[in-house]
Amino acid sequence: MKLSAFGKKFAGESGIVELMDDLGTALNENPDMIFMGGGNPGRLPEVEAIFQKRLEHIMADSSQRHSLFGIYQSPQGDAEFRTQIADFLKKQFGWKLSANNIAISNGSQSAFFVLYNMLAGAMPDGSHRSIHLPLAPEYLGYGDIGLTDNFFTATRPSIELFDNHLFKYHIDFSQLSINEQTAALCVSRPTNPTGNVLTDDEIAHLDELAQKKGIPLIIDGAYGLPFPNILFNDAKPHWNENTILALSLSKLGLPGARTGIVVAKEEIIQAYTSANTIVSLACGNLGPALAKELFKTGEILSITRDYVTPFYRERSQQTVRWFQKQLGDLPYHIHKPEGAIFLWLWFEGLPISSQALYERLKKRGVLIVPGQNFFVGMDDDWAHKNECIRVSYAQDEDTVQRGVKIISEEVAKAYAEA
Repeated sequence: MKLSAFGKKFAGESGIVELMDDLGTALNENPDMIFMGGGNPGRLPEVEAIFQKRLEHIMADSSQRHSLFGIYQSPQGDAEFRTQIADFLKKQFGWKLSANNIAISNGSQSAFFVLYNMLAGAMPDGSHRSIHLPLAPEYLGYGDIGLTDNFFTATRPSIELFDNHLFKYHIDFSQLSINEQTAALCVSRPTNPTGNVLTDDEIAHLDELAQKKGIPLIIDGAYGLPFPNILFNDAKPHWNENTILALSLSKLGLPGARTGIVVAKEEIIQAYTSANTIVSLACGNLGPALAKELFKTGEILSITRDYVTPFYRERSQQTVRWFQKQLGDLPYHIHKPEGAIFLWLWFEGLPISSQALYERLKKRGVLIVPGQNFFVGMDDDWAHKNECIRVSYAQDEDTVQRGVKIISEEVAKAYAEA
């Protein structure tokens, strides 16, 4: 079979393909596999009960049931759902927007595919523009999303070390490179994979730089503000007409509903909607149907405050303690957990690559994600990239604790063999 350039790029190997393939294969082949690699959210019975009640109400009403299964929604998304989101954001934060500033996507990943390729890549005048990631490492799902080569650039972070084997990445603004070829700045907040939460001042500075260059600031809020609010320190939501804010229902507990939310100025939403019509035809109905009442009543805030945020905060602290106990005096560092559902571990001077450690752990029945896949847009030979792994702590307590023990054993073995 002869493949086009598009076919070769998107049918080939990539970090995100390997991650999702491993999740599916491992689930079928080894039901006892400890999944500490993917982004599946934890199971929160109280939140599941809310969605169950809402679904039962929909199924008991023939009109709502027909709307759920029997019609296409607009490629911009359910109008009532978009209005409720806009009203919620206006009421909570005073943002000047309407339903025309909101678009729904079939998950955040598909939204970013459209948005990134709308802004960057080959330009009509023959030039080439790229998306700049101010804080590496960043989400591995960005890596192969561009239709052209050299789609991303990134700035190497500065590193601050703390006691108790903790550390933190910071944006190195002195090295931040924004030029005429930069189409947009993009950050995830909290950052996937590290759980780093950029401060309000850092976001304001990035916004200022973006506005000076006349390019948008894209904020991937899949784990962040204002929902699902998996943040463990103080931060404020940010949006203005120069910002494209991408949100998701996945980490609330609805990854299977594939519902992303794009908040941007009307010009961008209109362009996105046209492209989404070609790519997806229409948006799915399940996510909006389940969530619209949450925005209408404001219950979305109590769900995050009472269940989502406390669960992940406690689990992150607990998992850090388990690693500190198991890893002992080994030369390791854990990124200060400020949000998201992962820990990012740096094994300084690791004698094997993070990919080799990943393979060893998979044989032991533990799935993690090797770190080199997250340094999107960085083509240098920085050894640090091969000394890090991402570990999810979203599974049940006993499973995570067993996984921590096995990871620690394999890391200790790797150092002992050197």
